[in-house]
Amino acid sequence: MMMSRSSTSLLGLATGDLLDFPQTPRSLPRLMTVPGMITDLDGDRSNNADVCRERMIIVANMLPLHAHKDVENGGWCFSLDEDSLRLQMKDGLSSETDVIYVGSLPVDIGISEQEEVAQRLLEYFNCVPTFIAPDIYKRFYHGFCKQQLWPLFHYMLPISAEHGDRFNRSLWQAYVSVNKIFADKVVEVINPEGDSVWIHDYHLMVLPTFLRKRFNRIKLGFFHHSPFPSSEIYRTLPVREEIIKGLLNCDLIGFHTFDYARHFLSSCSRLLGLDYESKRGYIGIDYFGRTVYIKILPVGVHMGRLESILSLPSTLNKAKEIKEKFKGKLLVLGVDDMDIFKGISLKLLALEQLFQQNCEFQGKLVLVQIMNPARTVGKDVEEAKRETHLIAKRINKIYGSAVYTPVILIDQPVPLYEKIAYYSVADCCVVNAVRDGMNLVPYNYIVCRQGSPALDEATGISAGSSRASMLVVSEFIGCSPSLSGAIRINPWDVDAVADAINLAIKTPAAEKQLRHEKHYKYVSSHDVAYWARSFVQDLKKACKDHYNKRCWGIGFGLGFKVVALSPSFRRLSSNHIVSSYERCSRRAIFLDHDGTIVPESSIIKTPSPEVISILSTLCSDPKNTVFIVSGRGRNSLSEWFAPCEMLGLAAEHGYFIRWDKTSDWERTPLLVDFDWRRVAEPVMKLYTETTDGSYIEAKESALVWHHQDADPDFGSSQAKELLDHLENVLANEPVVVKRGQNIVEVKPQGLSKGLAAEKLLSTMVSSGKPPDFVMCIGDDRSDEDMFERILSFVSGSSLPAVPEIFACTVGRKPSKAKYYLDDTVDVVKMLQGLASASDLKPKHTSDIQFSFGNLTDMEKEYPFVL
Repeated sequence: MMMSRSSTSLLGLATGDLLDFPQTPRSLPRLMTVPGMITDLDGDRSNNADVCRERMIIVANMLPLHAHKDVENGGWCFSLDEDSLRLQMKDGLSSETDVIYVGSLPVDIGISEQEEVAQRLLEYFNCVPTFIAPDIYKRFYHGFCKQQLWPLFHYMLPISAEHGDRFNRSLWQAYVSVNKIFADKVVEVINPEGDSVWIHDYHLMVLPTFLRKRFNRIKLGFFHHSPFPSSEIYRTLPVREEIIKGLLNCDLIGFHTFDYARHFLSSCSRLLGLDYESKRGYIGIDYFGRTVYIKILPVGVHMGRLESILSLPSTLNKAKEIKEKFKGKLLVLGVDDMDIFKGISLKLLALEQLFQQNCEFQGKLVLVQIMNPARTVGKDVEEAKRETHLIAKRINKIYGSAVYTPVILIDQPVPLYEKIAYYSVADCCVVNAVRDGMNLVPYNYIVCRQGSPALDEATGISAGSSRASMLVVSEFIGCSPSLSGAIRINPWDVDAVADAINLAIKTPAAEKQLRHEKHYKYVSSHDVAYWARSFVQDLKKACKDHYNKRCWGIGFGLGFKVVALSPSFRRLSSNHIVSSYERCSRRAIFLDHDGTIVPESSIIKTPSPEVISILSTLCSDPKNTVFIVSGRGRNSLSEWFAPCEMLGLAAEHGYFIRWDKTSDWERTPLLVDFDWRRVAEPVMKLYTETTDGSYIEAKESALVWHHQDADPDFGSSQAKELLDHLENVLANEPVVVKRGQNIVEVKPQGLSKGLAAEKLLSTMVSSGKPPDFVMCIGDDRSDEDMFERILSFVSGSSLPAVPEIFACTVGRKPSKAKYYLDDTVDVVKMLQGLASASDLKPKHTSDIQFSFGNLTDMEKEYPFVL
């Protein structure tokens, strides 16, 4: 089979090169709003000028179009799909916004016709089609999307080959291939400086990576319309990181409910170690200097569309017919897709239970179950369909008669006007899905029960009559949290569902009216236009700082990401710093320990022989003053750096300082009362006992609660709670409570690495040897204070000359430092370069006399009291 020009080889995915597509025209001359037939090309369109307007590119699996081929002349006929969400959401956008749609067509267009169709769809409908070869599309949609992602997102795992399809690498490659085709089509029409892109649903979750790789500052939003499963389920996916990194390449990610967002955030935490913060109502994830915002807002219905169909003659006639047909009966309605997650068979079992327990409903209650055609194929769907028909047949046989059918299954496509007619006359609507992303059936039912003047007249309802509706809704669907007046049920509990239907039917009329009014007020004010408008507004907020930072991409393939940092932030060049190092005559060098010269992930915290050798060389240079400034205790630092005779140590964030190995430890002259330990330690012990994997590190000046070995989510939650608890009980104590990377620390006020570095520099200045070169390297939050205090000291002190400052953080991330190095390997290489340029003349400890004052006998006996 020949490949479409819009299909791609998997080899092309590795290179990231654009494929050789025919370029889509950039001009958008006009929009046709009525069905049209495409048979040949128009004349010249060169006189159409582009108008500089705000543009939104909406990308989804399918274009909002109907398509069929004219049997007479063989031309393609296209018309807008008025029921498509992608089309309806345009109502929420500004009238000044041009909308372009990118997606697939519901029909297969021959290769020879593709260029012509693409030209016309863009001109008449602002649509850009992605022509995908049928075999690739089948593996993409019916393979990876519907047989692997869809079940997984609905909590179904392929435990055995008989129950679900196992992960198939070739289907994943087809998924990536199609996402790349979509990316290339977006690139054809986008103006990256001004356009926004809004991607929809799980079919295109790696598309953001391709777009972000092409345009680092692209304004990119994504809305996830299906459920997002708990991290335990999601993490079973072999390509879990590629997909989640794809979503994190967006600026704004939308979910229908907090549960879905919470599961996504938990997956980010467990897979990538990312934490999130909630500020002023917004949830944000810091991802390599970019803030990825999370939005929680359920989609709504198009009120105008429903209300207009309610007044159509076909709807009025059908509603009148249904009302006459079921006159004197209680009409319960179900409208569901035919798939294994909609719980249709469970609904029928609940109805059977209702008939068994309540004889008064026999002959009186009718369930009309509309089964929309399945969106996928497979043995699971066939089994669910067969079970549904068997249960319905059994109920009708036991409880039905020649003139009464308790269950009516409509297992064929039903036009929208007919569904709306059923909605408008049904006494109760039951949505029994075991798992569903949103499900707008309850919203449609509420709007239709509100009725219209024409419908009231057709069905014999007097003007001004009160409206009522009753909903029985599964607690596992996205719309459930917004319907507080519905009767929520666990669809797996057949008895409870039967009781809920019974309750819904027997609810007093006045209460039905109040429930309906509450629901209608919400649904009518939170329609699809409100949803789209709110998302676009938040997308603009999320992108407002795009051009205030420098951006560059790192990573390969689907691991690509963009780092966004301050414009002045740059990599520390070895040539640059060595040149400055050789030029200067009095140097101060401050180095953190964990994560700087020893990898954070290393279990063994002892510096390598290479690091010890480099430090010894640097210390031997009489022009250098070298200090390790760490939060570690003085005993550990003394042991680890014992071979470095001339190395200075600042332990416990500078609470203890030792100039070299022969000097005594000096304690910082802070007036510290350690009575707070008697309050803080029991609180920490309480959290340690209840948080498996946590422990307390008791330093001489501080207490630290570690949770790096605890469950990531629970440990983070406990850390937040402990921080709040300690701040409350220690409110009147002279201490600060800080949260760091997997720690909560309590230490004396004023004690910090920044203070230690400032004291060291002050001593050098007071000794008559002010530094003309200052280098400071660290990797975590405590080092940020050191960067800040050094810069503040240099700018505010009366130094004879401003020294060259090299404040450097480890890892490309937001920092007060001006420079960065990627990791500890880079740090060691840079230090080796400095060591090679050092003057190795003997150095004497008397060069600088540093002291905070010797410990008194009392201090030696009582180390926690000054």
